[in-house]
Amino acid sequence: MLSKRIIASIILKDGIVVQSVGFKHYLPIGSPEIAVEFLDAWGADEIVVLDICASRENRTMDGELLSRLATKSMVPLTVGGGINSVEMIRQLIRKGADKVVINRAAIDNPGLIAEAAKIFGNQCITVSIDAKEIEKGRYEVFVDSGQVGTGRDPVEVAQSSTAQGAGEILIRSINRDGSKKGFDRELIRSVSEAVDVPVVAAGGCGNPQHIADAFREGHADAVAVGNFFNFTEHSVTVTKAFLEPHFPIRLDTYATYEHAALGGDGRLEKQSDVVLEGLRFEYHPKEII
Repeated sequence: MLSKRIIASIILKDGIVVQSVGFKHYLPIGSPEIAVEFLDAWGADEIVVLDICASRENRTMDGELLSRLATKSMVPLTVGGGINSVEMIRQLIRKGADKVVINRAAIDNPGLIAEAAKIFGNQCITVSIDAKEIEKGRYEVFVDSGQVGTGRDPVEVAQSSTAQGAGEILIRSINRDGSKKGFDRELIRSVSEAVDVPVVAAGGCGNPQHIADAFREGHADAVAVGNFFNFTEHSVTVTKAFLEPHFPIRLDTYATYEHAALGGDGRLEKQSDVVLEGLRFEYHPKEII
């Protein structure tokens, strides 16, 4: 069985990392370079950076910024925002992207998926689908940062995109975005069961149990997590320690927390004073990844 992936998600607005809430409110966090550097060091399996202003401004991610981000990340770097041509994809890859995310173009020009997959390979093309539950159990795909409805069903778009050659589907719940209430497992499961490529769940993570639920009940192959890693003391490694007893997880560090106690919300519980006293004098060499 393939390992489940923990992907760190970074949302860019006007060149700044932001916290997204419902695709309506954006709270500034800070520098994308610092965010990528720390998420890479904290053990993310991949990092995805999405420029939400690019499409509206008829451009893609700034190439110089991407080059700087690529030097900070030793894990696969996926980028998206405003991509509507093969030439855009070629330039992003030259600047350091490992994969690209196609969003609106998957609706407006699905042939781009097939053309790009033929040139760069299916594994390089991720299609991002932003879906809103418009009534109980019925979803609609939205574009332009969740502002414009398309009238299309996310399952149908996912199937169409994979038929064109998309190697991965990123499905995000607009309703759950920034809510910390957990992923929309029904939405994720409907897409996962309809396609034969990896499905990445996004939108709503508030604690590690939500990730476990997305894997177990949503049948997700990976999760893309943003606000949870930006606004709590949790590192990716602690989250993996919570998940590892139940799922195949990549652990590439000696900091496994195998002897630590984790609460139901994934927080580290305080160890005894005797154990803490011993740790004061335990030497750990600097890791080189």
